[in-house]
Amino acid sequence: MTEADNTDRHRPSRTAIGTDRWSRCRRSERERSSDAGAVKTSEMQSNHRVEPNRTEKNRNREIFFRSGIRHRLVVANYSEEKIRLALARMIIIDELPFKFVERQGFQEFMEIVEPRFPIPHRTTIARACMKIYSSEVDILRGAFVGQRVCVTTDTWTSIQNLNYMVVTAHFIDGDWNYQKKILNFCPIANHKGDTIGRTVESCLLKWGIDRLFTITADNASSNDVAIDYVKKKTKERDSSILGGEFMHMRCCAHILNLIVQSGLKSIHESITKVRNAVRYVRASPARFEKFQECVENEKIKAKCLLSLDVPTRWNSTYLMLDCALKFVRAFDRLEEEDGHYKLYFCELDGNGKKPIGPPNYLDWENVKTFVKFLGIFYEATLRFSGSLFVTSNTYFHELISIEDQLQQLCSVDGDPLLKSMAVEMKKKYDKYWGSMDNINLMLFVAVVLDPRYRLKYVKFWFREWYGKDKGDEMSSKVRDALKRLYVERVGQNGVSSSSGSGASLSRDSMPSVGNASLSDRIKSYNNRFKQHLADEDSVESKSELDRYLLESSEDPDVEDFDILMWWKMNSSRYRVLSQIARDVLAIPVSTVASESTFSTGGRVLDSFRSSLSPNTVEALICTQNWLKDAKKKRPIKLRDIL
Repeated sequence: MTEADNTDRHRPSRTAIGTDRWSRCRRSERERSSDAGAVKTSEMQSNHRVEPNRTEKNRNREIFFRSGIRHRLVVANYSEEKIRLALARMIIIDELPFKFVERQGFQEFMEIVEPRFPIPHRTTIARACMKIYSSEVDILRGAFVGQRVCVTTDTWTSIQNLNYMVVTAHFIDGDWNYQKKILNFCPIANHKGDTIGRTVESCLLKWGIDRLFTITADNASSNDVAIDYVKKKTKERDSSILGGEFMHMRCCAHILNLIVQSGLKSIHESITKVRNAVRYVRASPARFEKFQECVENEKIKAKCLLSLDVPTRWNSTYLMLDCALKFVRAFDRLEEEDGHYKLYFCELDGNGKKPIGPPNYLDWENVKTFVKFLGIFYEATLRFSGSLFVTSNTYFHELISIEDQLQQLCSVDGDPLLKSMAVEMKKKYDKYWGSMDNINLMLFVAVVLDPRYRLKYVKFWFREWYGKDKGDEMSSKVRDALKRLYVERVGQNGVSSSSGSGASLSRDSMPSVGNASLSDRIKSYNNRFKQHLADEDSVESKSELDRYLLESSEDPDVEDFDILMWWKMNSSRYRVLSQIARDVLAIPVSTVASESTFSTGGRVLDSFRSSLSPNTVEALICTQNWLKDAKKKRPIKLRDIL
């Protein structure tokens, strides 16, 4: 290369303010100033010596400060592939349409953020989303190797009028973190039991899940058929636990809903009056604006929004009444200042009847009583419906509370306002939860595996409810179920069921025939008996299960007790029992985790994206669930689900 050529490569690139002149080296992209206006070749050659092997990869590397709690230097490489995949992840997590990348606002934003990045077409970003889905499938399939899994399932009809079914896996991983993973979201031909059963089995085979513990579903008869089908198939492949004896888990939230609905069949007059008052306020924007003026004048600082209930959904009735109680003074002022409000209750409705109301002081007092009573069931539903934490150990405590409340209200001294409601609810309660034969024993085993309660707690309440003999019999059934799980685990692991065999006297130490007096022989026999007692009482000779049940319980009043952390810290002491705890504590007691998927499905399959193929819909919904960081997840909003 000639000197002229080299000088041409370093010709001046820009002029700064004043008389300073600048030159840019095309090779290193560095700039030098020269007062003389010319740049010497030797200066640029020295620049080359600083970075003689600067590659395209190095040229795309940038160092910058990242703001946050701690300012730190970050080295980042420009990569179109990484940006494209990050964009696809955003599309999935935030439920954005593929054509989002073609919108003007996004394209202008990217021009500022990274002008080098070519905006991909929507079909390109769709392929990137499917690529992420495929890679996440491989990761999750590996997590299921040797993992026992519990599943929930439910069905839904989309805006396309297609029947969809979701299957969600629940398990506790090796680090003792509770996991909830959506496995499929696929269309099904109908809601028949055989169809649901075949779809569940196909899903399990697709994911390579060969150790199924439980299936949680609602009380539809089709689900009974479906679970029997899955139980038969898994039993044939020897991929169920104890032959699928405890596979069918009925949704506790659904049963609770049936119990409360039975009590609300004959709605009280006070509830009807409040409903009519709310209906009047929500009937038009002008009425609602007038009501808001009353709220402001009464200086009511309530954040809830007054809403009308759906009579067939008891929880919406509870939420309506609970919210209306915060605006009692506003309703009273509305009655004083709005003449149309009184006239509303004097006019005939569409059925030719006058709406009863408005609610008076006694009605509001009655509503307070109803809200307090229904709140017990609402809070229980919230605890049953948890999807980010263990719920199987909470069932028994809610059972105790509900049983106690219904027994008191149905007694002679029960509240006359609630007694008729409680009697109807008790009938439904006895149908589903009155007999232990109707309840999956794993719900009691979960309480035994809670170190704050253990078997003594279950036995105490069984005796309180059914007497000593019946209570002890039921406790024995729970212990037997846990023992069978223990023996099954021991057999699978190939280890001894006890941590020690204890010491025993050798036959050689026994006196031989004819060589000892009677007193020596009796002494020897007594020693054998003492050794037997010592072995029987020795902690080391007992199995993990026996030792766990004999140890004292943790304090049940400790706040924020983490049951998974306890088992993680004690897993070295209970190597077999801790594995059983991972299985049992992973059981979900409601299908809300699966039902919540339909909220996502409804957003993904809105009226603007109803043409998405079923495979694409499944990929978007499943991948969103897998990508979201568990620490950033928010609990399911039951008000939206129910």
